[in-house]
Amino acid sequence: MRYENITRGRFIGRPNRFVAHVEIKGKSETVHVKNTGRCRELLLPGAEVYLTEPGTPGRKTRYDLVAVRKANGILFNIDSQAPNKVVKEWLAGQAFDRVVPEYTYGNSRIDFYMERGDQKYLMEVKGCTLEVDGIGYFPDAPTERGVKHLHELICAAGDSYRAIATSVIQMDGVTEIRPNTATHPEFAAAFAEAVAAGVQILMLPCHVEPDRLEILPGFEVK
Repeated sequence: MRYENITRGRFIGRPNRFVAHVEIKGKSETVHVKNTGRCRELLLPGAEVYLTEPGTPGRKTRYDLVAVRKANGILFNIDSQAPNKVVKEWLAGQAFDRVVPEYTYGNSRIDFYMERGDQKYLMEVKGCTLEVDGIGYFPDAPTERGVKHLHELICAAGDSYRAIATSVIQMDGVTEIRPNTATHPEFAAAFAEAVAAGVQILMLPCHVEPDRLEILPGFEVK
């Protein structure tokens, strides 16, 4: 998954979850933040950030903030739309007979429905942007939607689907994600319930560059 028109900047501040102030070429710009999560350990004053310039007519902001380099030197993709885009590309090479994005199941829209022969799959995708001591954690803020989707996957697992909870690790060097119990105990409980119910947990390590996010080779859906 690639971005066009990447620009480097320095983070100044984030007055709310939707916008940030970034220094670009010596000038302060108000930019759109493509992640409504907290990202408190990433978006610190002076941090190196990368932005796209979509050029969409009528936009209030010229740039979208999509990546940030943490103090430890690791580059993080923080675009909340990127995980679904990169997984859609990745699924195209996973030998499925059919892949349908945004599939309605129960009371939710699940990210992907797939078929391979007679087997039906449902996959929900989440992105991970929180890292502590080489371990990824999700979520970085409470997510009732995430809990709801886990419950739907539990139902699907009992309804002859192969139900998969997929985490896209939006940074290099991290291969494991754990539920962030301290931030959202309800999500951690639903995660444990999903594992016990037979929901497959798929963690997809990635390589991040300012202009792209790519899933590392060697992983597959069975």
